[in-house]
Amino acid sequence: MSTNDSVENIQEQIVALLPRLRRFARNLVRNPHDADDVVQIAVERALLRLDQWRSDARLDSWLFKILRNAWIDEVRARARRAKILLPEEAGEQIGEATMEREIERWSAEAALTRLPEDQRLAVSLVLVEGLSYKDAAEVLEVPVGTLTSRLARGREALQEMLRLPEGDLS
Repeated sequence: MSTNDSVENIQEQIVALLPRLRRFARNLVRNPHDADDVVQIAVERALLRLDQWRSDARLDSWLFKILRNAWIDEVRARARRAKILLPEEAGEQIGEATMEREIERWSAEAALTRLPEDQRLAVSLVLVEGLSYKDAAEVLEVPVGTLTSRLARGREALQEMLRLPEGDLS
């Protein structure tokens, strides 16, 4: 396989990861427009720095970390210029589902947004995106034990908010 083929394969993998990146960004940023912007920034950075990715590392973890760092950079820039991007639009729907499923999804999303940021990101990376504890801890730059406790507190808080029986939130 030539270097060009390898780069094209990685680019295809990045495209396949876009839905997961957008979902994580929405949980991180809490605004769909800003989330799309930060995904674009992260993908752009990743493509410019493909030579920095280690082929023995998970591509999704690497991209989640770039995305998180891009958001941190954006928050810092906003603090400097005290400027807010596009306002959140109410009622945005993606795809079609039954009304009951939509209500459940909205309830879960609303509950997730009420979690403290450290718990919200842990839940998002492990439960929503399916990263291992080790990979999620690397993305968040915390020890695995810290991630585990954030995840446990986040699960408990979500179960309480959603009034789910113990153990129903995997």
